[in-house]
Amino acid sequence: MKGQVSDLYDKIQGESTGLGQLLAKIPGLSGYMEKGRRREADQLLRNTIAARLEQSRMQLGSIQADLGRDIVKAMDHAEPLGRVDTGLRGLTGKIKDAPQGYAGFFDAVKVKEDDLARIYAFDENMLNFADQLQADIDALAKAVRDGGDVGSAVRVLDGTVQEANRTWASRDEVILGIS
Repeated sequence: MKGQVSDLYDKIQGESTGLGQLLAKIPGLSGYMEKGRRREADQLLRNTIAARLEQSRMQLGSIQADLGRDIVKAMDHAEPLGRVDTGLRGLTGKIKDAPQGYAGFFDAVKVKEDDLARIYAFDENMLNFADQLQADIDALAKAVRDGGDVGSAVRVLDGTVQEANRTWASRDEVILGIS
């Protein structure tokens, strides 16, 4: 599987120092080092996703301020936008605070290529959610700016936030499904 996630792991793996490459030749040590690289890639990925979500949430705050200039619109959309903000904040926190890596699951002997592909597909999906949320927020900003259907844009954004949260909640199931 080639994508953003596997490219990140490949980059970390390719940047091994000469000492790291020498130590990898010691029996039993290479699996331990591999596990560390996977944890590092996972941490970098989660930090990237969380940063994108936080940036989107900041933009949402700016949109809410713009809506505040029209008291009727602000009142009409305050509750659903508050729900979106809460959901986005919660998702960002869960991603930031998730246990590091897939510790214990990346022993070289236990991990099968199919299992890694499932995890990478999950991570790629979370990156896609971050991109979709940004697109939904951009559409909301356009609706507010151009006098479009703000309610519809908020409902779409709320649905994406809820779906992203449900997907993140299934992370443990993806990880625990590894045999």
